[in-house]
Amino acid sequence: MTLLITGAAGFIGSNFVYHMLETHPEERLVALDKLTYAGNLDNFSALTDKQRTRFDFIKGDINDRAFLDRLFDENDFSAVLNFAAETHVDRSIHDPQVFLSTNILGTHSLLGVCKDRWYVKGRWEEGRCFLQISTDEVYGSLGPQGFFTETTPLDPHSPYSASKASADMIVKAYYDTYGMPVLITRCSNNYGSYQFPEKLIPLMIINALAHKELPVYGDGRQVRDWIHVADHCRAIEMVLTKGRPGSVYNIGGGNERENVFIVGKLIDILSDMTGDSGINPDLIRNVKDRPGHDRRYAIDANKIKNELGWEPEINFEQGLERTVRWYLDNRAWTEKVISGEYMEFYEKNYKNR
Repeated sequence: MTLLITGAAGFIGSNFVYHMLETHPEERLVALDKLTYAGNLDNFSALTDKQRTRFDFIKGDINDRAFLDRLFDENDFSAVLNFAAETHVDRSIHDPQVFLSTNILGTHSLLGVCKDRWYVKGRWEEGRCFLQISTDEVYGSLGPQGFFTETTPLDPHSPYSASKASADMIVKAYYDTYGMPVLITRCSNNYGSYQFPEKLIPLMIINALAHKELPVYGDGRQVRDWIHVADHCRAIEMVLTKGRPGSVYNIGGGNERENVFIVGKLIDILSDMTGDSGINPDLIRNVKDRPGHDRRYAIDANKIKNELGWEPEINFEQGLERTVRWYLDNRAWTEKVISGEYMEFYEKNYKNR
């Protein structure tokens, strides 16, 4: 099998590359990424020489249909896993256009080229699959009780989540209209190694190490369900190999925590690991809440558990400690990442709040 992994140089995509190369030694991976600010070739630096014999990286844009046609002419892909997306809510509020282009039109370009190659003489070729990696944010906001299920109506509240919901609907339409073998996963908040420091956990780690302010939106009582990226990658693999075409699978860690709790926990872990007394709660700064900020997300993951046998394995507190240790041990990676485009965005939009 040859898999096309789009958005492969990003956080979850690169972790999935490592997972598949370690667990599926018979498969070849083609990693595609546009290498925007959040895509980083250094994320592949830990690949072994043996793994690289089954790994090819290609720089390209999923919105470029001519490029995709050439790529598919040169490779017989059995599956496409679409991780490619603009993902940061704050950036979508400041510049929605790029989110609509990549997340909606890019997904449609991929679907189109897959259909042209896999639908032959009125039938879909055996063993083909298009897997869309989505998010629980497409469901909107929850009250203090209940969970998102796969049948929860979509109710996105930001340009980012609206673009992902739109992409999901287009993927579903290709199944309903053409019978295309598609799958959709919707996951809760990920954390772990190689995560770009615009997201909560790595941003807090990096700022705390530099004794910079730790910006917390509003009262910090927003609730998210957290899952380690390694557990997410195992779930995606199970959906790819065992999932029913046309199905949606929610993936959740069962770890609901308030944002302010996460920040406090990171301060405790960092101060213990480094012995740095300057890393303390005095760094926390409450800033104006962002527009359309959802209050709570929580995932019901019973479907993937009952149908495919998946459950998260990594304890949240241990996973958080492992994540902090990774950032401490990979300072060079961090310094290189934060020296670019994102820090300009951060300084412009957060520093004077």
